[in-house]
Amino acid sequence: MTDRKSELETLKADLTARLSRYEAHQHREDGALDKDFEEQATQTQNDQVVDSLETETRAELAQIEYALARIEKGVGSDCESCGKAIDPRRLQVLPYTTVCVACAEN
Repeated sequence: MTDRKSELETLKADLTARLSRYEAHQHREDGALDKDFEEQATQTQNDQVVDSLETETRAELAQIEYALARIEKGVGSDCESCGKAIDPRRLQVLPYTTVCVACAEN
């Protein structure tokens, strides 16, 4: 369990750092839009990609925080749907999962 918690903490730190970079990009900390129209179009497309990445990162971060909270409660390796133990191999591949394979497929 400790290895999983440490892996989740590392993932959380990585995602938090990534979010900071996305937010810096969105707040134009590296400068305003270029004066060239074509370059502005490219920058706007980049903004849309970063928005999407930021949304995905926030969702993954929420899953990790939820999994960590379940570990703290002592139920981190139990399926939240059926209550059975989640296969350790599944937890190794998806350390933030909260459901077993059978419940995930339903």
